[in-house]
Amino acid sequence: MIFMKVALVHDFLTQLGGAERVLDVLLEIFPNSPVFTLVYDEKNTECRYKKADIKTGFLQKLPRKWSYKWYLPLMPWAIESFDFTGFDLVISDASAFAKGIKVLSPAKHFCYCHTPTRYLWTEQESYLNAVPYPKFIKTLAKPVLYWMKAWDFKAAQKVTRFIANSNEVRNRILKYYHRDSVVIYPPIDTVFFKPSRNPSREYYLAAGRMEPYKKIDLVLEAFTITGQPLIIAGSGSKFKDWKKRYPAKNIKFLGRVSDEELRDLYQNAKAFVFPAKEDAGMMIVEAQSCGTPVIAYNDGGAKEFVKTGLTGVFFEEQTPKSLIKALQNFETMNFQTEKLVESSALFDKTAFKRNFLKLVGEESEL
Repeated sequence: MIFMKVALVHDFLTQLGGAERVLDVLLEIFPNSPVFTLVYDEKNTECRYKKADIKTGFLQKLPRKWSYKWYLPLMPWAIESFDFTGFDLVISDASAFAKGIKVLSPAKHFCYCHTPTRYLWTEQESYLNAVPYPKFIKTLAKPVLYWMKAWDFKAAQKVTRFIANSNEVRNRILKYYHRDSVVIYPPIDTVFFKPSRNPSREYYLAAGRMEPYKKIDLVLEAFTITGQPLIIAGSGSKFKDWKKRYPAKNIKFLGRVSDEELRDLYQNAKAFVFPAKEDAGMMIVEAQSCGTPVIAYNDGGAKEFVKTGLTGVFFEEQTPKSLIKALQNFETMNFQTEKLVESSALFDKTAFKRNFLKLVGEESEL
């Protein structure tokens, strides 16, 4: 295993989020590995990968006047065009196309799967409603997505081994791809995300990409009603729309923040509000690692990270009414910082590295 030549594959390097945190740790494990990606944006990734060996395909050379989503039909072709000759192991971390690479035997392909592609398997209608395409283009897109769904399933059959980021995703991989997988929870930097000695606890916090499936607008509606102080961190396609639609004085929009700023926001929040049905939920554990409890929608990966009364509370429906009820319940409860930090230690990135290397070692011995 020591002498294995490893390549990494990432869907798109155009922003920083949970998937990029996973890539960062994979680069720590395999520091000399090139990173193959469909599109790379150095500015939007804050030059984090400036020293990495980034390899892009032909999509990188196409005009960027429009969103890269306009090139959706070309992406299967683009991901299959990468050449992995000479590599012993290729590791893709994928929520879309990266799993579709062509890796020839005896090389092996491990896919760390964030989720089976959402807009192909679970959220096709909401995806089409959200993308900025004219109506006639959306109509034409439906058969394209149908074809891509077939391609995605076929691509999943070629993966040597699937690794799921949660039991929620493991179940989805089995349901949609008919493949089993092993669970390795995503890596959290619990040394960096740590509690403050004197937290202010003056506001609630919601953060993440400002996209419809994240359900941040649900939080905005609830806090518009309650009038409690709320901070929103993150950017995305719905940022301007939601900021305009929810101008209440108790709500503050920060836009994109640095990791240091995010840590400070976690540390001083009353609670981190997590309204989406997510694959795993790295931000849940980051908040807990900072000593902050979580108010989460009771579905998806959140059920694996939040323990009622110990590290947070749940709300049962994705409605403002249900969230407000959970907020009222939360206000009557007390949480111990030590218990929150202790629970997050199970997901430390050192555990991720150990479990990942163990899996690679087992496979290399077969």
